[in-house]
Amino acid sequence: MSTPETVSSAQSAAAAERLTAIGLLSFAVFCFAGLDATAKYLAASLPTEQIVWVRFVSHIVYAALLFRIWRSPEVFRSKRWGLQIVRSVLLLMTTVFNFLAVRHLQLAETVSIMFAAPFVVTALAGPLLNEWAGLRRWLAIIVGFIGVLVVTRPGLGGFHWAMILSICSMTCYAFYTILTRMLAQTDSPVGMLFLSGVVAAAAITPFGVASWTTPDDIWIWLLLLSTGAWGGLGHFALIRAHVLSPAPVLAPFMYTQIIWMTGLGFFVFGDVPGIFTLIGASIIVGSGLYILYRERKTGRAERLARDI
Repeated sequence: MSTPETVSSAQSAAAAERLTAIGLLSFAVFCFAGLDATAKYLAASLPTEQIVWVRFVSHIVYAALLFRIWRSPEVFRSKRWGLQIVRSVLLLMTTVFNFLAVRHLQLAETVSIMFAAPFVVTALAGPLLNEWAGLRRWLAIIVGFIGVLVVTRPGLGGFHWAMILSICSMTCYAFYTILTRMLAQTDSPVGMLFLSGVVAAAAITPFGVASWTTPDDIWIWLLLLSTGAWGGLGHFALIRAHVLSPAPVLAPFMYTQIIWMTGLGFFVFGDVPGIFTLIGASIIVGSGLYILYRERKTGRAERLARDI
């Protein structure tokens, strides 16, 4: 029989895990911002198919070397291979649609459209994962999305056809996130990271090879090879975050990516953020900090109850 002390200790540990998951998710979206900025820069001189192909091939190489997967073949065991393959294809489609979109849109525009994903993730997490979001988390997500609307001001700048690509990318990413949470409960994070790269690389190889254009200088080579590091680290952090925490808790922190995107847009591409971008970014950060505050408050309350 569980004692009150045992229950309180478990609750405190769960709260600590959620805070760790939030940190991992925040790091993941930072990596994704770096990946998108790199892809947009490379798109000026290289085909999208080639960028996507190198992104996944280098992803495989880095993951193999970092985790020495030849020493741990058990990480490839899975009870749900069908979901593994579908998840990997969704990741590939997310990447292809997104890389095509950043050719034509500003980074802040693409990531703002991607921020519809938390709505989809939060809505689907209930019926598919039995992880139902409470009212306060829904309100935090809505407030964060209002911040995105302040930044983008849809309807004031006209609809660009490439936004359809971002919408497709967002939809694929939302379902990819749900499947990540499903598989994270039973499969190895390292195996999930490696297998997603293998499936995606195999699918895009014919197109990547056919479109190959040799980079002009070492700088382009380095940036091209860095795509696998950005993507691999980001998705490993994303997987680990979903091992530790329910999807609705993490969803609001996807919004922090707009901060990184706005900064990279300014420093790399000269996109100067306006007053609406700064106001919207403040709203987004505030919504994420509110959830963080709630998680920390819950953790403190549980520790006090345990001590009493």
